[in-house]
Amino acid sequence: VQLQASGGGLVQAGGSLRLSCVASGRAFSTNDVGWFRQAPGEERAFVAAINWSGGATRYAASVEGRFTVTRDNAKNTVDLQMNSLKPEDTAVYYCAAGSMSTREFPYAYWGQGTQVTVSS
Repeated sequence: VQLQASGGGLVQAGGSLRLSCVASGRAFSTNDVGWFRQAPGEERAFVAAINWSGGATRYAASVEGRFTVTRDNAKNTVDLQMNSLKPEDTAVYYCAAGSMSTREFPYAYWGQGTQVTVSS
């Protein structure tokens, strides 16, 4: 499975962005997908995850109620809708495929990151 994340950019606080993770490979629909982010000088941190069917999701407390993760297995995509963005959401965002977890090691496949910058 190869992953390509896109949709990052510069937005003002309170604004919205939608990130997309597009996958190649037939095995994508059997993989759970997670989103992680890494701010400058910090370790990569869990943001959200969705199971293979889209029937279960999980969010970090810091984004609960503001971010929504969805998937379309017919299109091999997982989206992360980010609303009410805050400057502290500024980071490089990564998508990963594997087994649903808040930790990195269960995810075997990683995409390149996409930069999200939220100005105050």
